[in-house]
Amino acid sequence: MKKFVKIEEGDFYLTPEGYKCFTEQYHLKRGYCCESNCRHCPYGFNTKTNTVKK
Repeated sequence: MKKFVKIEEGDFYLTPEGYKCFTEQYHLKRGYCCESNCRHCPYGFNTKTNTVKK
């Protein structure tokens, strides 16, 4: 079961294109890798092998 994490200041920023980009701070609070190849993923997801390096 995935938990809901309240979004706080510093959890994301807006890209020049207007998208929300979640920071490493948010990913660590969430506590797991979503395997979506996030820009600031602290879990080291590898899209070629579909594995998470912790």
